[in-house]
Amino acid sequence: MEMKLKKRSIDKAISKIIIIFVLVFLAFCMLVPIIWMILGAFKQDSEIISYPPTFFVHNFTIDNFKKLFMRIDMWNYIKNSAIYAIGTTVPSLVVNCLAGYAFARYDFKGKNMIFLLFLATMMIPFQVIMIPLFLEVHSLGMYDNYAGLIIPRIASAYWIFLMRSSYQQLPKELEEAARIDGLGEFGIFFRIMTPQIKPALVTFIILNINGSWNDLLWPLIITSSADMRTIANGLAMFVGSHTIEYGPAFAGGAISLIPMLIIYIFGQKYFVEGQVSAGLKE
Repeated sequence: MEMKLKKRSIDKAISKIIIIFVLVFLAFCMLVPIIWMILGAFKQDSEIISYPPTFFVHNFTIDNFKKLFMRIDMWNYIKNSAIYAIGTTVPSLVVNCLAGYAFARYDFKGKNMIFLLFLATMMIPFQVIMIPLFLEVHSLGMYDNYAGLIIPRIASAYWIFLMRSSYQQLPKELEEAARIDGLGEFGIFFRIMTPQIKPALVTFIILNINGSWNDLLWPLIITSSADMRTIANGLAMFVGSHTIEYGPAFAGGAISLIPMLIIYIFGQKYFVEGQVSAGLKE
């Protein structure tokens, strides 16, 4: 019996080591392109395009960063990206949370049908609606300004669905006790229910900021002046049909990666919890 227990514990230890090894290997495979891009920002052009390619830097240089800031107005693009990311995230957080809360905690006529219509919009590719959306934004006088960038990106069926799932998991006794204590509906929403879904909120903030920060297509459609370009549009200037300036593009990519990396590091605990809770059955 004792030998069987020892053998079972050894087998568990070996299985755990194998799983850890596989996970570390997969994580390394995912990080290699990012590390290679960051290292490429400090390589000379001849070394970047050399064959066979080199992973580590042989001739360290910061000329790529100098070329980057000389060629494009990088600080202005970073400012525009920050305004776009924060400007879409903050109102989107309020709107989608309110909509998700209404679908989760209230009963009203046609609720299920309206929610199904919201879900149906998730199956429509953005490429299908981008031209009508552009015409609508242009007719409202919001072309080539922050309003045109931000307002159409506020509401999202995916985030309404996520928030609805998060609010549905909360016990009904919480809002009933708050009503007995005399708290109003908005007080219940903001002070009682919403703080209980912090993992989902952090997940929303991280993914929404990341999506807006790296968005290329919508800012490219809705802006025309150089002053309104985002960082993704600015970096696209280094990739042409005939030539590609790898060094400055890598340098810009490395700079654009830093804010998202910082946000994810501080919110990774709640981000993982939010992803897990979003996958639970209602």
